Amino acid sequence: MSVGLDFGTATCSVSHVVENKVRSIALNEGEIFIPSTLCAPSREAITEYLYRHLNISPMSEVGDKLLRGSINKNKTEGLDLIPDDIRFGRQATALYLEDPTDYYYVKSPKSFLGILGLDDIRYTIFEDIVCAMMANIKQNIEASLNKQVDETVIGRPINFHSKGGEESNIQAENILRRAASRAGFKHIEFQFEPVAAGLEYEANLTSDKNVLVVDIGGGTSDCSLIRMGPSWVGKQQRSESLLGHAGSFVGGNDLDINLASQSFMFEFGKDTNSKSGLPMPNMPFWECIAINDVVAQKTFYSRSNLRTLKAMQSSATQPDKLARLIEVYQNTLGHSIVAEAERVKIALSDCGNYTATIQLPSDSLSIPVSLQQMEKSIYWPVRKIQKLVKETLAQAATQPDEIFITGGSARSPIVRETIKSVVGDVPIANGDYVGSVTSGLARWADLCFG
Repeated sequence: MSVGLDFGTATCSVSHVVENKVRSIALNEGEIFIPSTLCAPSREAITEYLYRHLNISPMSEVGDKLLRGSINKNKTEGLDLIPDDIRFGRQATALYLEDPTDYYYVKSPKSFLGILGLDDIRYTIFEDIVCAMMANIKQNIEASLNKQVDETVIGRPINFHSKGGEESNIQAENILRRAASRAGFKHIEFQFEPVAAGLEYEANLTSDKNVLVVDIGGGTSDCSLIRMGPSWVGKQQRSESLLGHAGSFVGGNDLDINLASQSFMFEFGKDTNSKSGLPMPNMPFWECIAINDVVAQKTFYSRSNLRTLKAMQSSATQPDKLARLIEVYQNTLGHSIVAEAERVKIALSDCGNYTATIQLPSDSLSIPVSLQQMEKSIYWPVRKIQKLVKETLAQAATQPDEIFITGGSARSPIVRETIKSVVGDVPIANGDYVGSVTSGLARWADLCFG
């Protein structure tokens, strides 16, 4: 049996085709979308968990060495690992927030795929993390369907990372393939995410058209100009239908983080001065909300950074605002601030003004945000999306008949107007903002393996 798997930056989802109709598959307590998160007692616990509780062995000498080291370290530290020690999705975040200093937390592992310069150990660690998440997904699929699932088509962005080019893409796809294979999938194919989204749209076309597919995911955005329609349905060889494509490491997370930075963080001391008249250093205000940057998050929540934040507060002209930043540190609230920015972004898709609410232990902040203010806040990531559209049209050397836009941030009128500013007066359509890619992957899996 085959499924389409969207291993996304923000969420993961799976669908399959039943009697020519796409059906979503529940992955976790009935949830169709599971957040791309993992929480464990330690990094070493993940490697031992795969071997001890899932019977998943390493596939290399480096993996064998990593496993032996993990088991020895866990034994030395008295960690008697049980299956429930490793959590995924919302349960992972809930466990981590109980005490962030006690757990190893990974959010959006797709974000670090394609990073070049990794040594063999780090490469293998990344593979173990992805494998654990894929194994959990596979277990949930088979529990929901009561069937063994061996075949999958996995979605991938056109470019995993902004640097490294095709070398980065090869490295990222290799990690995904090896992780999926170790997790138990026997037949694995890949499909570009915007192409998959286009396949879902194509199913409803009654005539052939050139369609510009813009897929704005959580961590990446992709743009493709594709020939599609009845003449192409059911064809596995579609290289001639892809007229142009471009991708970049920018997505909905970047919009949310920039919105939080420009609209919220002044309430925490950003852009204020010290008593000496010098501006407060900007980096801590960025690091606390850069939830897609592992290094930035580790730096902000490090023990040594608390001394830095208290020193900033003692020298501040507005120490009450810096006290809020310390509360963010002490209660690990960076994720919740960005989550509120996402809610604002969604709300401003339908109205011109919205009041954000940020709950701190000591206070509740109400921050009004206008559509114009959001447009200014997300200017640079939106310009990057605009650049993708321009690159795609330049490659194709032709104009689209229609635009199909998908991804959570595709709801934003700012994003839509940005695309129209490049393409002109071309009809824009949208389907399921968050499910089009998964549905298309399911259709491609049915075509490949059916």
